[in-house]
Amino acid sequence: MKARSLLCSGLLLLLGAAAPVRAELWGFVDGKGVAHLASKPLNGSYSLVLAGAGKPAGAESGNGRVPGKSDGSLGLLTWLEIAPEVKSVQPFLREAAAAHGVDMELLKAIIAVESGYKRDALSPRGAVGLMQITSIAASRYTGNGASAAASVPPNLQQLLFDPRTNVMTGARMLADLIKRFGRIDAALAAWNAGEGAVRRAGGRVPPIAETQAHVHLVLELYWALLQSRLPAQAQHLKIHSS
Repeated sequence: MKARSLLCSGLLLLLGAAAPVRAELWGFVDGKGVAHLASKPLNGSYSLVLAGAGKPAGAESGNGRVPGKSDGSLGLLTWLEIAPEVKSVQPFLREAAAAHGVDMELLKAIIAVESGYKRDALSPRGAVGLMQITSIAASRYTGNGASAAASVPPNLQQLLFDPRTNVMTGARMLADLIKRFGRIDAALAAWNAGEGAVRRAGGRVPPIAETQAHVHLVLELYWALLQSRLPAQAQHLKIHSS
């Protein structure tokens, strides 16, 4: 698909330009099957998903894995391939990617960072479901174009708990943001901090620590998922024990 190819090419250019400052992506899946992501290991459970620029994966410690000995836990990228909660939404991801021209791996990365694939996730600010969409934001993409809280359909939040509705709405929103700002990183920043914050930053990621971390994590995981489709280039994406 042409639109998907353009998105991939845009990401390659974006990450290529940012390579000198690219940090690491760490993650783990806990005993309840919830995925956790961070730009650094917050405790001993985290493993390296993607190494930073200039640092080969596996060079971080000297904790090299004994040949033939596997980890006791699933790596994050493996989990994203085999976890039942991920597999159950794959048809919706494919449908949304085809309908709105957004790369499926980008949708997968956003859901991993936003909700860890918990379809019933609800944030303190009212963001709902897999892609953590607020009712006010979703109302712009569900037929009435409303933006004011008073105009939000009373049952919209409940509808967003439905995985297909959530993914299709989120993909449409993301496609619109990418078209509006012309950059994947800016679109992700608008998703996290709001369109106004991105406009005030000149159409780029605003200097907000939480937003910058969010954008970085999604892009790094997106890149890792894209690379995992290319076995000959995926050696550096192995999960390394911490």
